[in-house]
Amino acid sequence: MRRGRLRVYLGAAPGVGKTYAMLGEGLRALDRGRDVVVGLVETHGRPRTAELVVGLEVVPRKPVVHRGTAFAELDVDAVLRRAPKIALIDELAHTNVPGSRNAKRWQDIEEILDAGIDVISTVNVQHLESINDVVEQITGVRQRETVPDEVVRRADQVELVDMSPEALRRRLAHGNVYGPEQVDAALSNYFRVGNLTALRELALLWVAGKVDDQLDRYRAEQGITVPWEARERVVVALTGGREGDTLIRRAARITARTKGADLLAVHVTGGDGLLGGDPALLTRQRALVESLGGSYHQVVGDDVPRALLEFARGVNATQLVLGASRRGRLAQILSRGVSVETIARSGPIDVHMITHDEARRGRRRSSGSRAALTRGRRLAGWAVAVAVLPMLTAALVPYRDTLALLSFILLFLTTVIGVALIGGMWPAITAAVGGSLLLGYYFTPPTGEFTIADPENLFALVVFVLVAAAVSTVVDIAARRTREAAAAGRDAEILSTLAGHVLRGEAAVPSLLARMREAFGFTSVTLLERRPEAGRGPDDRSDPETWLIAATSGGPPCTCPGGADTDVDVGDDLVLAARGRLPDASGRRVLEAFAAEIVVALRQERLKAEVEQAKPLAEADRMRTALLAAVSHDLRTPLASAKAAVESLRTTEIDWSREDQEELLATADESLAKLDRLVANLLDMSRLQAGVLGVALQPVALEEVVPHALDDLGPLRDRLETDISVELPEIAVDPPLVERILVNLVTNALRYTPPGDKVLIRAGHHGNNVEIRVIDRGPGIPSEAHDRVFLPFQRLGDRDNHTGVGLGLALSRGLAEAMKGSLVPEETPGGGLTMVLALPVSAPVSTPACERRSEAP
Repeated sequence: MRRGRLRVYLGAAPGVGKTYAMLGEGLRALDRGRDVVVGLVETHGRPRTAELVVGLEVVPRKPVVHRGTAFAELDVDAVLRRAPKIALIDELAHTNVPGSRNAKRWQDIEEILDAGIDVISTVNVQHLESINDVVEQITGVRQRETVPDEVVRRADQVELVDMSPEALRRRLAHGNVYGPEQVDAALSNYFRVGNLTALRELALLWVAGKVDDQLDRYRAEQGITVPWEARERVVVALTGGREGDTLIRRAARITARTKGADLLAVHVTGGDGLLGGDPALLTRQRALVESLGGSYHQVVGDDVPRALLEFARGVNATQLVLGASRRGRLAQILSRGVSVETIARSGPIDVHMITHDEARRGRRRSSGSRAALTRGRRLAGWAVAVAVLPMLTAALVPYRDTLALLSFILLFLTTVIGVALIGGMWPAITAAVGGSLLLGYYFTPPTGEFTIADPENLFALVVFVLVAAAVSTVVDIAARRTREAAAAGRDAEILSTLAGHVLRGEAAVPSLLARMREAFGFTSVTLLERRPEAGRGPDDRSDPETWLIAATSGGPPCTCPGGADTDVDVGDDLVLAARGRLPDASGRRVLEAFAAEIVVALRQERLKAEVEQAKPLAEADRMRTALLAAVSHDLRTPLASAKAAVESLRTTEIDWSREDQEELLATADESLAKLDRLVANLLDMSRLQAGVLGVALQPVALEEVVPHALDDLGPLRDRLETDISVELPEIAVDPPLVERILVNLVTNALRYTPPGDKVLIRAGHHGNNVEIRVIDRGPGIPSEAHDRVFLPFQRLGDRDNHTGVGLGLALSRGLAEAMKGSLVPEETPGGGLTMVLALPVSAPVSTPACERRSEAP
């Protein structure tokens, strides 16, 4: 059985028309003779959306009971029994009620797809798992319902339902998305122009990524290797030289000319692992690429032009940026070089050749490869060449009449190989030339002179020199490679230690400095930073007044780069100064890589510090935005009701009866009382945050405070049940503040308690606290949201912007903590929420010492 096809309508925000588009597609499929049913559609009370459902067959929903409340969910079994060709199922990211067949609706849809039924569904971009945190930063609202990106990416078709922010806000204002009572709060909170613009861009970028995946898959399936210029992608080739910064910035400017273009940097490493550029420079250039919004890549290949072009074609690059050749004129004449070869093979990829200061200066030969052997071994090789060859000649002269010339040549060749093994190439070549002269004088007829009568003997001596030189060269190269491999292995071990150090989360600057000091055997390592007001004179490196110590490890720190044994420039204003042993050239490269990582860690620490400093400002901005939202809705609603009642009473066009007048006056009185409570809460909340709320603690009995609080509830008292003992100890509180807390808690509990159920208020003595529990039987709050409900102006979710816990719980907790108490939520057994208010007793309850002594046996 073939798997069904999934089509998803993706929107940037609620109300853009995803469900409307889904139903429209279903009606068009029905007109074409396809068997279409509605598995589940949420119209949210929108008339135009509901009209489209009328013409379609609807599969009844499945009732699910949770905590005494009935919910309606998608009936997967009913859809499978009906077995339509197409099923319309709304809200892909929906979380099913506990007790349902699956936890998520997308899992229900997977079952239906496996049965061969095509599904059309909808989802908002804020519900995609990968960008959930980004949406929270933009809107201030965390989406609890998410769907894995892979589920949507696997869809056979994803269609973006787009709408400009201004058009969507007009839809809201006209009441086409939410009811009139929700419009003001929605427009001033989630549906601000900035929020909608950012969400729209996120949706467009996500769909663009999906299109890129489809294009790459199609090109791979069709075997297409020629780049398609669907999007500009600029690849810059890095050699690990100093010209890399120039190339990266030039490539970034080329990328910036086209909106949405991508920047990619690539470095080709030799297949033997020993070739490549300066790791410290590559580390800094990688940071530069990433700071400019690009990505860094590394590929392996002995044929650099081929590896470079294969990478460029693999990422569908349209432009390639290369640096001008660093080789001299003679080298360019003898071979084409990487740049020319890459241009010749590039095909439709545009290649930019960028000039730089390093051009034609030649490649810098690594100092570590100049001497394959140590100085002692080279001296030993020269000594052996000078001493052993005459001794060997003296030992063989008595046998020149009995042995053939070939035997002498083999013995001398063996000696030359020994010299090559000991001292390297040049002592061995010198020994080969000297040996050929000794062979010609003492062992080649006529002996005693440098004349060679037989041409075959001359040929044999020439071959001897050539073989000796070739063997010496091979031995020297092998020794060089062995030493380079050992150095590379040592460097790799140090760098792997550094990488493991970073991966374990120990990337603090002092810790990295300590690791560097241990790895290189330094006595002290100091990171110096140039003072902001300091100049750049010639003597500033030896002037301690010019430098600040950013971090240090080990013994007495260096106060300036001039006082260090080794210093590494790691930026315009940063220098790493070390005291102790001097590293060799290879070790210095690793030291520079270490230094680059330390600078990155320093910048990260400073960015974290800036983030911490910015948090209060962000919190203040969030509070300001939330306050404006509260003023625009929570205060506006009772004010509008009171104003409407007063204007009705003042009108002369209607003759109000006495009952009508009393009702209007009651409405105005109730609205103004609500407005007064909201203003008082806002003022108290601002005083709490400023730390200037006055609290007058006094001992008081709980049975005196609770009745006063309940009197403010009026007729709602009939829905309350109290269980408070008169034997509870007195509590040290401010009575008006306790009454405010209780009113907020009870009002909130009554709002969510089903009609017919009562809210229970129970008090008990626990240790040095009296705990008041306000117990309701409502839907409750998920455990992960227990802390968030105490945030001021909290609105849970994005579909309902006019209800929520609001300011009451945040103020209640603040007032409780001001009286040295606490307010925490708990789950009510059997369903619901219990708010536990703990208040300190006026004096700790203890047994007098004399009574304890009298009770002792």
